[in-house]
Amino acid sequence: MKRLTRAPNLITAQHWVNVLATAGVPCELHNRYLNGAMGEIPADQCAPEIWIVDERDESLALRLLERARKGPDANARPWKCKQCGEWLEPQFTVCWQCQTARDPLDG
Repeated sequence: MKRLTRAPNLITAQHWVNVLATAGVPCELHNRYLNGAMGEIPADQCAPEIWIVDERDESLALRLLERARKGPDANARPWKCKQCGEWLEPQFTVCWQCQTARDPLDG
């Protein structure tokens, strides 16, 4: 296991875990409940952390998180689901009709 990054808050951390899991990168969310200990424990040690199971996934995971941080490009186009053919807006990462995840590295 290897720590990939710290997240600014639990909601963002869970989103990043979801992004990685959808892409098939095994990971874990650590420090989920330490926010309540802030003050007793230094703040920098209370932040939620994303850990990857296999460090060989590190470069892929970092690219995926960078893309998740940026969101869709301003000129991003709708995408077509490879499973059912439904067209979806660029901000959506899963098809509403068949729940097939968009390939996270597709534009």
